[in-house]
Amino acid sequence: MTIKWVKVDPLVMRGEPFCYGTRLTVRQLLELRRGGYDPARLLREHPELRIVGIARAYQYAAEHLDRYGEFFESDGSLIGPGLTPEEAAILPEDLRLPGIVVAGRPRAAARGSKASA
Repeated sequence: MTIKWVKVDPLVMRGEPFCYGTRLTVRQLLELRRGGYDPARLLREHPELRIVGIARAYQYAAEHLDRYGEFFESDGSLIGPGLTPEEAAILPEDLRLPGIVVAGRPRAAARGSKASA
């Protein structure tokens, strides 16, 4: 079974996109990240989260800039601490997005794909 890590259901969380198996919305995760929460702290304080779920939430935000643009720097990177390359090594390759999931500046290709989303 494939898990859809970010879900949208009008009957759950007032229709806000949320992380599978949690009561945390994508917006809440972005607010925590902007507030300085790194993935280790997120996982420690919210044991129901999974690292893949966090990464998918960040990817979802990057694909929906109209809704989450306030959480992005002018260079296209998410505000706040992302995963280190070591933490991201366990993720599928398509989730190792520089500046979005992995801390650092985004690649030009990642910025280009966001603009078309």
